[in-house]
Amino acid sequence: MADASTGELPLSGLRVLDFGHTVMGPTCGLVLADLGAEVIRVEPPGGDRTRRMFGFARGFFATFNRNKRSLCVDLKHPEGRAIVERMLPATDVLIENFAAGAMERLGLGWERVREINPRLIYCALKGYLPGPYEHLPSLDEVAQMQGGLAYMTGPPGQPLRAGSSVVDILGGVFGAVAILAALRERERTGRGRLVRSALFESVAFLVAQHMAFTALTGQPVPPMPARQSAWSVYNVFETADAPVFVAVTSDAHWRRFCEAFRLDDLLADPRLATNDRRIAERERLMPRLRAELAKLPAREVIARCNAALVPAAPVNRPQDLFDDPHLRAGGAMAEVALSETVKAFLPLLPIAIEGAPLGVRRQPPRAGEATREILAALGYDAAAIEALAARGVIGLAE
Repeated sequence: MADASTGELPLSGLRVLDFGHTVMGPTCGLVLADLGAEVIRVEPPGGDRTRRMFGFARGFFATFNRNKRSLCVDLKHPEGRAIVERMLPATDVLIENFAAGAMERLGLGWERVREINPRLIYCALKGYLPGPYEHLPSLDEVAQMQGGLAYMTGPPGQPLRAGSSVVDILGGVFGAVAILAALRERERTGRGRLVRSALFESVAFLVAQHMAFTALTGQPVPPMPARQSAWSVYNVFETADAPVFVAVTSDAHWRRFCEAFRLDDLLADPRLATNDRRIAERERLMPRLRAELAKLPAREVIARCNAALVPAAPVNRPQDLFDDPHLRAGGAMAEVALSETVKAFLPLLPIAIEGAPLGVRRQPPRAGEATREILAALGYDAAAIEALAARGVIGLAE
């Protein structure tokens, strides 16, 4: 289990107000929180709706809100907005991913906020960057369809969203990148900056490689399941007990692969000597390889490939990662409280910074867990806090 209780983290001393909801905004805040920032998750009284969602969304809140504190406040109430305005002078970063225009209607848009704190970095995460679409609503799956990612993922005629909230997550990470760039600029200028990231443009970035293919060839790029691979062996193989993916992407790989599986006749065949020749011979080659690997259990196939330094992997399910020996041994996972009764090891940020252990300093907070503490620091006495809670302006943890 990774421990972040000791060691100075890169963003220690930075204060962030995270108005995010669902995945995109909370992901942006999570990156900053894991890197050491004090991130205050601003939620409506009763907590963000992702705390109560089921189906595919079950677990969203706990996954994207570790290392944060929770402040529950009604932004539509004048006294609720006043609480936030009292926090802004001591805030370095504000993150929001409400619908276009929502923060402006609440009186917390960029123009208003920078009057209060000219040094603040304001990160707006939306469906679209400025342009003809900027006022339209969007979602992860909408962006995947609109940007061509779903077309590339599914078989021809069957667009299919990627199996994770990949665009929400990527958009949030790009938002964090923009925030870090603006903070570096602030060191020179002393001024804050409005930065943006968006779903549609994130998808466009993901499919840029496919756009380049079309520009170079004049041909539409086929969906991934129907593509012509650039490599001779780049396939899932059925072994004696489970599927395995094997990638032979160089002539050196091919030599070591043939040696590992004792395919001396294939190694000696001049028609298979180069990657391009092996691609031309795939109709003859692949049945032979499938037959050979089908004789062996998956563990043996992977062991031989690993020993030969040929890329290979089991076809895992997400739940298989709980016990992955590499993730567990390398400190890439930490125990997270998913509910009052369930804890599980989940992946941390996929980065390593020497001398800065990235882990779980705070478990995902209960709704309003830090409300009383934050308001007390702002000068509200106990009676005022109770009065605000009674009127529904704030929410306190039960």
